[in-house]
Amino acid sequence: MAADGRVRWGILATGGIAASFTADLVDLPDAEVVAVASRSTESARAFADRFGIARAYGDWAALAADEDVDVVYVATPHTAHRAAAGLCLAAGRNVLCEKAFTLNAREAGELTALAREHDRFLMEAMWMYCNPLVRRLRALVDDGAIGAVRTVHADFGLAGPFPPAHRLRDPAQGGGALLDLGVYPVSFAQLLLGEPDSVTASAVLSAEGVDLQTGVVLGWAGGALATLHCSLVGATATTASVTGAGGRIDVPGGFFHPERFVLHRAGRDPEEFVLDPADGPRDTLKHEAREVMRALRAGEKESPLVPLDGTLAVMRTLDTIRDRVGVRYPGESA
Repeated sequence: MAADGRVRWGILATGGIAASFTADLVDLPDAEVVAVASRSTESARAFADRFGIARAYGDWAALAADEDVDVVYVATPHTAHRAAAGLCLAAGRNVLCEKAFTLNAREAGELTALAREHDRFLMEAMWMYCNPLVRRLRALVDDGAIGAVRTVHADFGLAGPFPPAHRLRDPAQGGGALLDLGVYPVSFAQLLLGEPDSVTASAVLSAEGVDLQTGVVLGWAGGALATLHCSLVGATATTASVTGAGGRIDVPGGFFHPERFVLHRAGRDPEEFVLDPADGPRDTLKHEAREVMRALRAGEKESPLVPLDGTLAVMRTLDTIRDRVGVRYPGESA
């Protein structure tokens, strides 16, 4: 880390999510963005100029080798996560990697093994898990506020339409609703219930062979069920609800970065929980950045908020869903 205690970040990729994350990072007094890398020197330089970053690299390896970088944020498309994050881990860098974490569970396991082999920090950028209201919701569920969980519902859909050439419909880029959008409902359900014991799914596939929309039912041996949906062909309400034996929690639109949720319990008035203005705005990525920096300063190799075993479990579920609906990406074995 820097002599003044700031955590020094490298940014790998220069797309929209990289820009959003970097804009939040430069606003944190204990963070310093020292380098950015792209496959294009011109793109890296433009990004560096935009955010006042000192070093711009035209290849990933140069960033991975930069000893002044404490942690690299990997913001490539998920088809490149295994290569990009793996390069950084092998070079001794700590890594925060965007979701979906990888293309499949095999790649996720390889990255986890690399991080443990090289004794490096690794975390999926599942910002939902770091959101203060989502953390409060989980704490209420864990403390038994609604009793044993019986059902979870969550949905995430975009209106589109996305043309055939768009990355969301390109199998070579890991296209489809599931990995880009469905990862949120699945991660929400597994945050509360863990890895499911059964997976049922149905999907509408595009001519290219990716899922345009997918419906999922997850089941647990204890009797809980989750009904989940993701779509590239319809703007859904993006709501979530958790029902237990003694009550229910409703999360309105944008459940993965909520502004509020309501706890309903029999015999009591509804209780509303609202995002503290000091924690906002709702779309900030600062919470996950702060969690990474907290963990690094504590010497932790993974975050208790986004543990690697939980990420691996989500990836296994996503693999099973794709197997059920018949989505396979180039290079994956039959």
